[in-house]
Order: sequence, then structure tokens, then C-alpha cells
Amino acid sequence: MRAARLVHPVLLMAVHVAPVAIARTLPEVQAMVESKASGALSAAEALTRETPNDANAWVMLTRARMQARQSEKAVVSAEKAAALGPKNPQAFYWLGNAYGNRIGQVGMLSKMTMAPKLRDAFEQAAKLDPALIDARSSLVEFYLQAPGAIGGGIDKARAQATAIAKYDRAQGLRSQARIAMHEKNWPQALKHREVAHVVKPGDARIRIQLILPYQASKRWADANAAIKRWMGEEPNSNTAQYQMGRLAALSGLYLVEGEAALRKYLAMPRGKDDQEPKNARYRLGQVLIHADRKDEAKVELQAALKLDPKFKDARDALAAL
Repeated sequence: MRAARLVHPVLLMAVHVAPVAIARTLPEVQAMVESKASGALSAAEALTRETPNDANAWVMLTRARMQARQSEKAVVSAEKAAALGPKNPQAFYWLGNAYGNRIGQVGMLSKMTMAPKLRDAFEQAAKLDPALIDARSSLVEFYLQAPGAIGGGIDKARAQATAIAKYDRAQGLRSQARIAMHEKNWPQALKHREVAHVVKPGDARIRIQLILPYQASKRWADANAAIKRWMGEEPNSNTAQYQMGRLAALSGLYLVEGEAALRKYLAMPRGKDDQEPKNARYRLGQVLIHADRKDEAKVELQAALKLDPKFKDARDALAAL
């Protein structure tokens, strides 16, 4: 009788501890994608393998691919999502986004072919879910930018803005402001934003879209009042802190508040949409220049350049000292 073959203990251990892929549910993958978590793409890919006929799984893969800058693959997965979910508004909304993400990377002939597909996807999303404001807002942008030959037109944009206002007055006003900007009617755009802020004062997007024009038009007192109100209501808002610093850097006013806000901003955890630290260092350098603290300004500008040696604004400011 042949002796039984012995298995080396290390190999036996390896068999038992071999890593197993963790199966994730759709809500778990969605949370990973929305937080731009590491591993979101691989999790979304695994989800489509586990549930190949679920349109929502392919939507998650589309979003993850877009985040990973895989624009061509994102179109493929988005088309799959729409095919599997002909009555799924999110599938068509993200199909439109995938086309929009890809269209800037293709030649003119391909653009002319893809643009109607983009329009049709957003229109279908809005048809399936009339309250899907994101799809309607995307249509406003398409209608403003596209030539009439492929379905553009300012009247169509206005119709979408009116429809948006039925579901969310503040967002409807934002769309009207966008149309006014397209027409270069800056006072009207600002008026729409001011009313939108009254309607929905806690909306961060509306706040910032009001503050930036105030700064651009040197309405420093109005910008300061809006930012101070924001900081009072949301003292831990990174964006509010940064905008106070930016206001001081641009205006040469509110220097004490601006410096404190930027230093607080740099000490706060940075969100995915927040300004990079190099920008905060540069703005802090500007504030210190206004305060005639040039040695300290040099330190901040040098710190900004250390973070990004190609940062032209910081380099120019440093050279001017």
C-alpha cells in the first residue's frame, strides 16, 4: 500500500486563508460610488457579475467608470443599463451623463452623432420621471449650447426652467439665472440667484452661486454679509471658510476674519469637492500681503509652490514681493 501523501502545513494554511471576494449589495456599492471610496470600481464590476440583469447595477458601474475616467467603457455600461431598464429614469440620466463625459474626447463627426443621443437620453429620463430635476437641468445646458440643427434652442431651455420650478422653485430660479448668463444679462442672473437664496437659504450651491458674482462685481459688503450668515448657520462649512478668505484676498478688506478663516480651513478635514490646500495657501499669502506681513506671505506662497511647483499665480505673487 502506498503511503498517504503529506501536505506541507504552510500550503495547507494557504488553502484555508485564501482571500475571498466580498459580495456587496447595491446600496453598499452605491454608498462607495457616491463617497468616491477606494475600491468602488471593483465593487461595481463585481456587482454586475453577480446581478448581470440588474439595470441599477450597471448604473453604478457607469458612475464608477466615469469617476475612474474610463469614459468609453462608461458609455458601454450606460447603454447596457438603459437596455436592461427601459423604464428606469436613472439609467437614462446616467446614459446622458456618460455621453456628455465622452463627447469632448471624440472628433467632430462623432460629436454630431453622439449629441442627439445625449439629448434623447436626458429627455427620456425626464419623461420617465418628470420630477428628475438633474435631467431637466442637463437639458437646459444642452439646449443652450447645441445648435438648432441638433435640437438646441433657448425657448426649449426656458421651458425646462419653467418645468423645474414646478417641482423646486429655487432650482427653477437657478436655471433661469443660467439662461440669463447665456444671454449675458448679468443683473438679471444675479437677481434670480438672490431670489433663489431667499427661497432656499440653506442650499450650498445657491449660496456659492450668489457669493461668487458678488465678489466678481466687487460688491464686497454683500459678499461679506452672505458669507457671515453662512458661517453663522454652518460654522463647520469648509466652503464658507474658504470664501471668507477668498473675499479678504480679493478685496483687501476683512483681513483678520479672512486670515482666521483660511487657517481654520487648512486645519479642517478636506471634502472631495473642497479647494485644494495650495489654493488656500495662495489666498492666505494674498491676505498677508494686504496686511503688509510680507515675510509671512512668502512662507505661504512658498508652501503653495511646494504643493504645486507649476502654480503660476503663486509664483507670480512671490516674484512680486
